[in-house]
Amino acid sequence: MADLLSVSLHGRRIGTLRRYNGTAHEFIFAPDYIEDEQRPTLSLGFKGQRGGLVRVPPTSQRLPAFFSNLLPEGHLRRYLAEKAGVKEHREFDLLAALGQDLPGAVTVQSATSETETSAGEAPSEPQTDDDGATLRYSLAGVQLKFSSILETKGGLTVPAHGVGGSWIVKMPSTQIPHIPENEFLMLSLARAAGLNVPESKLVKINEITGIPEGLGDFEGQALAVRRFDRADNGRIHMEDFAQIFGRYPNDKYEGRSYANIAVVLVAEVGEAGVAEFLRRLAFTVLIGNGDMHLKNWSVIYPDKRTPDLSPAYDFVSTIPYVAGDRLGLSFGGSKSLDAITLDQIRTFADKTGVATSAVIKEIVETTEKTFAAWHDLPEKDVLPHDMLEKIDSQIQKVAATVTAIHRNNTAQPAVGTR
Repeated sequence: MADLLSVSLHGRRIGTLRRYNGTAHEFIFAPDYIEDEQRPTLSLGFKGQRGGLVRVPPTSQRLPAFFSNLLPEGHLRRYLAEKAGVKEHREFDLLAALGQDLPGAVTVQSATSETETSAGEAPSEPQTDDDGATLRYSLAGVQLKFSSILETKGGLTVPAHGVGGSWIVKMPSTQIPHIPENEFLMLSLARAAGLNVPESKLVKINEITGIPEGLGDFEGQALAVRRFDRADNGRIHMEDFAQIFGRYPNDKYEGRSYANIAVVLVAEVGEAGVAEFLRRLAFTVLIGNGDMHLKNWSVIYPDKRTPDLSPAYDFVSTIPYVAGDRLGLSFGGSKSLDAITLDQIRTFADKTGVATSAVIKEIVETTEKTFAAWHDLPEKDVLPHDMLEKIDSQIQKVAATVTAIHRNNTAQPAVGTR
């Protein structure tokens, strides 16, 4: 395996990843990228206090966290490593194999010298296995999902070369029932409540072609979500908050809180992004989503330089599966999904510098809109009655606590109850 990888962003070489002695890794920015004051942003995690670039510390065994987070997890990682003929824990080799279809606008390819890949050079064709079958699945995440292209006739197919697919298809689970339907319903509810979510649809498994052997036998429906890091004119760069904070995927539930995310958004995105974040945070508690960890919050770079909060994704109500589930990260010093309290809001506001009144405003408005939309949401028929009852109970319970906060802090009408 090569010991040098050329790293490009939007087709421009920006640095190299080097492996030493088989286990040590170091990423070094290209000099012309460092000197370019109008350079495209790779990561807020590499941004210095004065706007320059900070040195990326060498790592042992694993890649630097930013690059480790580009790789898939779980079953998909094992499958891809096997197809690429590499060991799944050998992240350098896995990144080399999957480097042409990573999330965002980063591409990676093997190099023999640190100047081999010139700026603006087009990405090479994806690597193939011994049978000539193209490696097509390289999206980060635990749930089995892959990039696909929506055909004009309405069906979904895996792209022939796996590069540039405009949708993500998320397959059903044999262990957790109705996951695609659950996420579809929660995305539909979020959209009805005014949150920024991508287009999504449920697709019958038998309408999806090109599912490779070895991934399992699937029945029922899959969830198709339009990718927001792909556009007609090219790739849009994105990064999740595990990358921003330099946390590895297995640490995505630890070491940071929702307040830490908000502080970054206050500094880098501005008022509109913070307000949307607060709405999504309220929605997360309302639906009982215990899986909104660092990798489920991202920023995108539509102009290649300036971050914006990405559309929401991975909205799933986890309480039908895990009784007494807790938040993925701490909100105002608590991980409880039972309620939103005034103490939580005040603690969150103190840590982020956002006015308490502004936090309450977004939470109350989101609760009202979610509560109203849930009552007559037509997509509710995709889930069985017992799951709907648990979600309904969660929404009503949290809405009641928000109502109490609203009544104690304003004289305006409060969220209703049914």
